[in-house]
Amino acid sequence: MTVYSIAKTGSRKIEGRIALAGSKSISNRVLIIRALCGTAFPIDRLANARDTELLDQLLRSDAPVRDAGAAGTTFRFLTAYLSAQPGEQLLTGTERMKQRPIGPLVDALRQLGARIHYVEREGYPPLRIGPSDAFGLVNELSISADTSSQYVTALLLLAPTLPSGLRLHLEGRIVSRPYIAMTLNLMQYFGVTARWENNHIEIAPQNYQPRPFTVEADWSAASYYYSLAALSDSADLQLDGLFADSVQGDAVIVAMYRSLGVESTFNDTGVRLQKKADAVPPGLFEWDFLECPDVAQTLAVTCAGLGVQGLFTGLETLRIKETDRIAALQTELRKTGVSLAALPARFSKKSDKAYFIQQGKATWEEAPEFATYEDHRMAMAFAPFALLGPVRVAEPEVVAKSYPLFWQDLATLGFAID
Repeated sequence: MTVYSIAKTGSRKIEGRIALAGSKSISNRVLIIRALCGTAFPIDRLANARDTELLDQLLRSDAPVRDAGAAGTTFRFLTAYLSAQPGEQLLTGTERMKQRPIGPLVDALRQLGARIHYVEREGYPPLRIGPSDAFGLVNELSISADTSSQYVTALLLLAPTLPSGLRLHLEGRIVSRPYIAMTLNLMQYFGVTARWENNHIEIAPQNYQPRPFTVEADWSAASYYYSLAALSDSADLQLDGLFADSVQGDAVIVAMYRSLGVESTFNDTGVRLQKKADAVPPGLFEWDFLECPDVAQTLAVTCAGLGVQGLFTGLETLRIKETDRIAALQTELRKTGVSLAALPARFSKKSDKAYFIQQGKATWEEAPEFATYEDHRMAMAFAPFALLGPVRVAEPEVVAKSYPLFWQDLATLGFAID
């Protein structure tokens, strides 16, 4: 097993410039649109994430067995895409992927006429898909929106290519709403119009229009540098490739970290992060992560490093990610003397939200070794702790899933990585 030892050289001041790679979320959606478009078009700054490269390869493949590995977005998007393709394919993944539910999406696609069979356990990958002569004859269905926005996005991307379009009814509390908005925004760029009112989305049959596209940098990746800035004694850091009018929900980190002492100034090439040496952290950081779950780990580590009490909600989807991220956070934060615990149900009796409270300030004598659980975000979220003292990160290569150059970029900011 590989373990990296990470330490900040010199002072705890952060200065430098990082050119962030393209957004994985945007890239994966645009790849599906290009495949459905039927006409190739150039995609500039496509994400170099392993998941994106894998999706691109699988969309070009005509192999009867397609292995999505550990890529959840890739698996879900391909489940819908392959349902409309001729022939029969087996779609599989890693052992962890086989533990991640796919039932709500399969049920929805079956309502549309898809032929999908579970090869092993009911409700979970792997899947045997197609062909179906009746796919798309039904044009109205309901799907639970409180598990994963990726199920909704997979259906929306396919909707304009169906014979009668699609009227989609979202049931329950909608998680990761900005990701659905991102999908519709990108579809609009490629000529597809949709109507979204309350919990109903309607898309008529239309053709995607091929257009050159430039992928914005990844705000999820930017969150790790915001965390570094917040934990530093002072910071002046330029992140290139980000837009002020972003379609990514994780751009909300600008507001999050402003409350933690980091100011953002947009310029021609991206955003400049600054933290003054006399910045005073708040006593409490409270946030609902329902619409931005991918930055929850980052904020938990930042609050722990600053000694800021955290009151978090909207963490429901973290249980079914690459790992159970709530359990992983609890275990790894405990190594630094910080606790993360669910509050009793009576705390949220006036709402349907489940709350977690985080307490303590991260400290250690000997470098702690943080496990990553085959989860790229665990590795990158905990790396900023190295500003407080040397740390160790197990299986660091997991970052290739979304940000292959993370460790190289971190080294340019004065971190020794052995």
